[in-house]
Amino acid sequence: MNSPLEYFLHWEKIMPNSVFLRQPKGDQWKTWTWLQAGGEIRRVAEYMNQLQLPPHSHVALLSKNCAHWIMADLAIMMSGHVSIPLYPTLSAETITQILDHSESKVIIIGKLDAYPLQQSGIPSTIKKIGISAYGIEESESWEGIVSKYPPAEKPVIPSPNDLMTIVYTSGTTGTPKGVMHVFNSFHMTVKVGNETVGFPIYPRLFSYLPLSHIAERIGIETIGLYRGAQFSFSESLETFPKNLVATQPNFFFAVPRIWAKFQEKILEKMPQRKLNRLLAIPIVGSIIKRTIRKKLGLNKCSLFFSGAAPLSPSLMEWWDSLGVTIYQVYGMTEDCVYAHFNRKGANKFGTVGKPLPGLKVKIAQDEEIRVKSDYMMRGYYKEPELTAAMFDEEGFLKTGDSGEIDSEGFLKIIGRVKDQFKTDKGKYISPSLIEMKLLGNTDIEQVCVVGMGIPQPIALVVLSAAGKAKNKNEITESLSSTLDTINPSLEPYEKLEAAVIMKKDWTQENGLMTPTLKIKRNELEKIYVPNYLKWYYEQKKVLWE
Repeated sequence: MNSPLEYFLHWEKIMPNSVFLRQPKGDQWKTWTWLQAGGEIRRVAEYMNQLQLPPHSHVALLSKNCAHWIMADLAIMMSGHVSIPLYPTLSAETITQILDHSESKVIIIGKLDAYPLQQSGIPSTIKKIGISAYGIEESESWEGIVSKYPPAEKPVIPSPNDLMTIVYTSGTTGTPKGVMHVFNSFHMTVKVGNETVGFPIYPRLFSYLPLSHIAERIGIETIGLYRGAQFSFSESLETFPKNLVATQPNFFFAVPRIWAKFQEKILEKMPQRKLNRLLAIPIVGSIIKRTIRKKLGLNKCSLFFSGAAPLSPSLMEWWDSLGVTIYQVYGMTEDCVYAHFNRKGANKFGTVGKPLPGLKVKIAQDEEIRVKSDYMMRGYYKEPELTAAMFDEEGFLKTGDSGEIDSEGFLKIIGRVKDQFKTDKGKYISPSLIEMKLLGNTDIEQVCVVGMGIPQPIALVVLSAAGKAKNKNEITESLSSTLDTINPSLEPYEKLEAAVIMKKDWTQENGLMTPTLKIKRNELEKIYVPNYLKWYYEQKKVLWE
């Protein structure tokens, strides 16, 4: 077996009547067995066969995570075509841009929050398949195809070096680029990842981070298909906690903001002092840990992962005190996440772990992390010059991240090379490590350290729910204390002059966060740079925008 499609066919054959997909709607769950899902996948594949598209045509997929996302992905593979996943929050303008650039012939449209605003972004020349179960009505429906077409008789089994997908990067800067990956890269990442980390067989998985992103696509969908998983999904942001509890996954992947949100909810119900007191009592502490994990829906979890952005060591230590050991991992779209993993027996807080076997790593003169394996991208689609610029003369991929490797071989991320900025004292500052220190304060939800054109850096801060519940005096005291604690640990030129409280949160909707919940620093800079001098010279530790 060398592809997600072959994994699916394997499990469909040996456990056809086991539940494969669970889709929530209210208090009910619609389920598909492997055999039932296979029936729908084959019929949609047959429909695409009858369109008589050229082999390896591009088929787009616009949807939030749902049962049909995975079935659609497998139908695209089964018909011998290449998937073009689109983020479900994209604007009509960006959808047009990606569909045109990717030369997509067909698009499958699934679960979305704002399709009427996105619909105009799909050119009339592209064949549309809507999924009526999610209220998407187009000239062709998934349900209509399933009822009218016979199952495809013979799946197209891909060769290892066939192009599987073009993943358009979410992009903290610039235009999304189409990263090309072949089937073998996905296969080897999950095969070696499983040999290294050890994922449970037949796991229950909860898929909620965007499947259009490489991390969820490999870490949940592909690994899940490889290990014979049962997949469950979230109906909405509001039902997320309930759906997670009803799933009780066996391993769980989150980004730092999710781990911070979970912590915030726990501390709302049980303040830190009370929690510390109860955890210190041996038997009571064990009950508290188990109860918290159960209420979150994580009591059956054996593996916890964090990725996409750095997770602060203080937050990892906090979770560890509750019996939740988080393994921080590191990879990117371009290296197919064949990268660095912390794992059992080799887990070091503050690092992203050691490389997978066969991955070559070096630190360039400018501290940039560069990696090389046989499973790198095949390039950016239709962008040979951009592709060439991503690799150095030895064939190492330029990650854009700066880091250092310690004496035990663990990689520590310092920040983004391009995020470094120079104060007017002429000193370069890497903001990421300072930001992680600030996030140890639970009154802070988001933070961005900046300082172009001023003598010392300042921190732009979005308050958490806990922080917003406090009055100005309490926040001033809280953040002043944090600055007083952090500054002595920084170089003189890194010391923070002030923390500025923002009026509004940074979100995907206002264009200040990517779909994977990373802050778009360049967009923040465009808005706030004109205020840096004013804020700096107010000479207050904490001030409001």
